[in-house]
Amino acid sequence: MSKIAVTLLFLVSQALAQSYPTKPIKVMVGVPPGGPTDIVARAVAPDLAEALGQPVVIENRPGASAVIASELVAKAPPDGHTLAFIYITHATNPALMAKLPYDTLRDFAPVSMVGQQSMVLLAHPAFPASSVQELIAAAKANPGKLDYGASDAGSAPHLAGELFKMMSGTQLTPIYYKGTAPAITDLIAGHIPLMFASNISALPHVKSGKLKALAVTGTQRTALAPEIPTVAESGLPGFEAYGWYGFAAPARTPRAIINRLHGEVAKIAQSPKMKTRLAGQGLELVGSSPEEFDAFIRAEVAKWSAVLKAAGVKPE
Repeated sequence: MSKIAVTLLFLVSQALAQSYPTKPIKVMVGVPPGGPTDIVARAVAPDLAEALGQPVVIENRPGASAVIASELVAKAPPDGHTLAFIYITHATNPALMAKLPYDTLRDFAPVSMVGQQSMVLLAHPAFPASSVQELIAAAKANPGKLDYGASDAGSAPHLAGELFKMMSGTQLTPIYYKGTAPAITDLIAGHIPLMFASNISALPHVKSGKLKALAVTGTQRTALAPEIPTVAESGLPGFEAYGWYGFAAPARTPRAIINRLHGEVAKIAQSPKMKTRLAGQGLELVGSSPEEFDAFIRAEVAKWSAVLKAAGVKPE
């Protein structure tokens, strides 16, 4: 390509970035309102709208482990006006579903990870175990008889449960919900005894006494509740599980638009306002580059595919 052609391409790209967006931006969220993914998406949306000069509308399209929402984005025009707010199921669905209506790694253009956070292993207050070791003992004494709630197959809570089962040698049965909020409602009501949930969703209920916390899933204790031990220090060394959230666009979205979106999302993620709003709820804010987010997603696909395979979970 000649220098003139390269220059013209650069100028067109810059003009495209400056004119974008030309209409409201839809952000597809694959969970119902109220869960951690929805909370983070709605926290970022107003600031993104202000930065871009167009409304940013959150559209909840729950079901099928976020496949419904993701398919809408994968097949949307690649003009930056339809985005996906993705979370861990984006990386685990290839290992869970034999036929996806899109290719996870080819049909999306990662924009930026907003943040990641550890989870809390929760129990109903009446559940007899109050520690990881007591839970393992109870599970081994009642193999296959203990359930745990999970917001969709392949979600961060489900993966944490499968990793826990694999590392502890226990048999727990996942009960799937369409989002974290309905699972926590059932846990509080005593319909299920256990679940893993994000700090954002879990800690308010722990502090109110409606639920009890056995451990957190990160490599370190959370500053929001330093009295809660990690799973790793409670008897399962090496245990680590995080949830994460970020933006993706349809593949073939012009790089100038991806760069514009990334620039604004990264600034929002690192803003004092967002740190007060979300870091105060246990979210580690990131604002990664498109390349970093793409590499992260590919690593997550490989990591959790191995965990699910070891757990005997086969694509359906």
